[in-house]
Amino acid sequence: MGYVAVRDLKPGLKIANPVHTMLGGMLMPKGKVLLPRDLDILQAFMIQEVDIEGGKQSAGLGSSSSKEARNEAGSESAQQEVKRSPLDQFQLEYDRMLSLLKSAFQSILATNLPVFDLRNQLETLIGMLKNYNILTFVPKNMNEYDYMYHNGILSALTSYSLAQWHGLPQKDWVQVALAGLLHDIGNVKVDPDILYNPSNLNTEELEEVRLHTTYGYQMLRNIAALNEGVRLSALQHHEKNDGSGYPLRLTGDKIHIYAKIVAVADIFHAMTLKKRYRKPQSPYLVLEEIQSEAFGKLDPSIVKTFIAKVTELHNGTRVLLSNEEIGEIVFTDRNHPTRPMVSVKGQIINLANNHQLYIVDIVK
Repeated sequence: MGYVAVRDLKPGLKIANPVHTMLGGMLMPKGKVLLPRDLDILQAFMIQEVDIEGGKQSAGLGSSSSKEARNEAGSESAQQEVKRSPLDQFQLEYDRMLSLLKSAFQSILATNLPVFDLRNQLETLIGMLKNYNILTFVPKNMNEYDYMYHNGILSALTSYSLAQWHGLPQKDWVQVALAGLLHDIGNVKVDPDILYNPSNLNTEELEEVRLHTTYGYQMLRNIAALNEGVRLSALQHHEKNDGSGYPLRLTGDKIHIYAKIVAVADIFHAMTLKKRYRKPQSPYLVLEEIQSEAFGKLDPSIVKTFIAKVTELHNGTRVLLSNEEIGEIVFTDRNHPTRPMVSVKGQIINLANNHQLYIVDIVK
């Protein structure tokens, strides 16, 4: 036995002692033989080193490091954790979730989905939800090809909050979050050249993209750790109340409540996240578009709850207006939550009475 740095690990090595996360949960059991996917998971959870049968010799690295050196490295790592601000710590856990989700999606066609690992990390993020502002949070260093994973994580966190706000039983909250996290998993079976195509898709390509809903349900339907609402969210998150959605053209009373919640979260983040072929849109303008979709498309009660909650307590927020001026929100009328009163250079502008002007972005 002996400790080996994670960066030096190779598939096929056997773990000599259980690996635990920083929060104490068991990440990998004793005796587990490492797979390529496991190396990504270890990195995602910021594990520094692992006790390996045969130590560094079995890894082809010579003698193992001393216990004192390990303790010193662990102490330094702990000190770094303490120094991080709550927002930085949230971003760190977010990045771990991102790495874990990417690894899971990229390996799902060859191995089982690591639901336990995904749920554990998701619950860690949920435990830090007070540091997540739906309107203002922007992932750092977003790679344009990682949009699907960012959308999944943000949809998970937003769906969790929306399930609470909408009055679902507590037992549903984490399952709704898992539904948001995994709703687009079927995209891994879609041709990447079509999925990442920046130009308009033809009819055949559009039909291929729409198959991601069916693919997703098929991939999740036999996973016992997920309830039927999670599976149906993968299938139904593009259905519309009036029956104009896909793949089954279901009407509102036949769409699962999880899917209705995830649909609102998905649309919001799909429009406010940066994509390869377009810039992110104003969160306030997106809320207005979602509000218009509530008539016949989305569940109007869920939309009303969502807009009312995310626009609460934003007085004092500095915003960039469409005329390129910066103002400060001074009052939000609950009848017009996306069009507050804004102070610009001492002048109060009521956006509810000026529809040519709107909030483009939130200034930090």
